[in-house]
Amino acid sequence: MSIEVNGVSKRYGSQKALNNISFTVSKPEIVGFLGPNGAGKSTMMKILTTFINASDGTIKVNSYDVYQHPKEVQKSIGYLPENNPLYLEMYVREYLSFNAQVYKISKERIQEVIELTGLTPEAHKKIGQLSKGYRQRVGLACALLHDPEVLILDEPTTGLDPNQLVDIRNLIKTIGKTKTVFLSTHIMQEVEAMCDRVIIINKGEIVADKKMQELREGKEQTVIVEFDFRVEDAFLKELPKVKTVVNTHNFVYEITFKTSEDMRSCVFDFAHDNQLKILQLNQKNASLESLFRELTNS
Repeated sequence: MSIEVNGVSKRYGSQKALNNISFTVSKPEIVGFLGPNGAGKSTMMKILTTFINASDGTIKVNSYDVYQHPKEVQKSIGYLPENNPLYLEMYVREYLSFNAQVYKISKERIQEVIELTGLTPEAHKKIGQLSKGYRQRVGLACALLHDPEVLILDEPTTGLDPNQLVDIRNLIKTIGKTKTVFLSTHIMQEVEAMCDRVIIINKGEIVADKKMQELREGKEQTVIVEFDFRVEDAFLKELPKVKTVVNTHNFVYEITFKTSEDMRSCVFDFAHDNQLKILQLNQKNASLESLFRELTNS
């Protein structure tokens, strides 16, 4: 196993940030660590990366005990923290070269991660000149420099615009084909888009651990559609197998169907027959959202 967590707790005085957490992660696998703010996600990340110690329990990363062999753990993981600390006055290639010297890595590897993370057109710029999306790429490139077996990402897509989101998602999915990726987020759509499995944590305890395939095979689905014109809910409710219709804002509707069958083609046909233009048409995992709300709303 790439990550083995057994009976881990973390206390700050009388407050428990984590309470008897246990899970394993294999390779290759992309696991989403999902939970509301303050659930204990970042605390778990810091323990896995040896930044802080747990109060109780055992943790192994790539078969190394995080307490007995912290240096070996650090060498075998790549870590992108939530705040992604960077030296903004340094050039991209200069910054990666600086970090490569720490790991005694060849210049050829620097060029490899620049190309892998799509940084080639920005490699000559100072980091302070880059957009948030490209700064995230620099953080990922740095985490990948030493070709780690495990990549740990804390809120990797926070603050990105839609185009940047798609790029970073695709990059993480590509990396996850050969490595273990353990990513923390509170955004369910990110888990749906990238992950093979989801672990949900609430108030320091694991409340669910499921394969995404199990959730995708649920009996309901939600389609998010944006038309170019307002449509009465009553008309959308006439679509087959509709459970609910919610006009979330402007001309955007969330239509929940009582079936696991992909109903986007049905919505498309409705728009065509009524001479409406579709501006967006996406599928949302109603099962994951329902499970999350059920388990974290206490």
